[in-house]
Amino acid sequence: MNNINLAYSDYGTTSAGEAAFLAVAYLFVFLFSIIGYVIIAFLLMKVFDRAGVQGKWRAWVPVYNAMVFAKLGDVSPWAVLITLVAASIPVLNFIALPAYLVVMIMAAVRVNAKFGRTWPILLLFLLNALGIWIWLGILGFSSNRWNPAAASPSPWGSSFIADKTFWNGIPAQPAQNVQGQNGGGYGAPVAPPAQGYAPPAAPGTTPPPPAPPAGPQV
Repeated sequence: MNNINLAYSDYGTTSAGEAAFLAVAYLFVFLFSIIGYVIIAFLLMKVFDRAGVQGKWRAWVPVYNAMVFAKLGDVSPWAVLITLVAASIPVLNFIALPAYLVVMIMAAVRVNAKFGRTWPILLLFLLNALGIWIWLGILGFSSNRWNPAAASPSPWGSSFIADKTFWNGIPAQPAQNVQGQNGGGYGAPVAPPAQGYAPPAAPGTTPPPPAPPAGPQV
């Protein structure tokens, strides 16, 4: 009988130890995820600021910051949202998660080019979280200026995945072929002055009399 009690007691102790270990492990993973997200959001904030995005808060909102990043990379933000939602659905996640990674890599290629960076730097984006941090840090803190017109037209410019959206506070990119919907963002055309416009007269001068109307005088 004593042997049975001892075995039961050992089993309970082992289970409690495993539960404590798992709790500590989950807490460590949770804290590491929070720290990692803060680093990513901070670096994205620097990149967005250099790209002319208004509002630092955009870099701190989960999912939305990835959509803004996609827009800067000439990729439709809805492609990001759709793939992320599908990635949370069983069975579909096996297809959606790789599709999301492909979409983000496409956007990263364009953002990298608009900062005047060559493709070897982009390899950092493909490594791991640390590589992404280093890559974003290079873009956000380097002396290279953001030039959206520097990148050649994207291969997917005429496809459904190309960005056609216009969001206030986010500069439109040249690839979007803006027609003034974005309030003066990149690529927005400036309307020519109206015909017949004359500059105001300088102070202290008398404007000339108006020209007489055309036609016979009575």
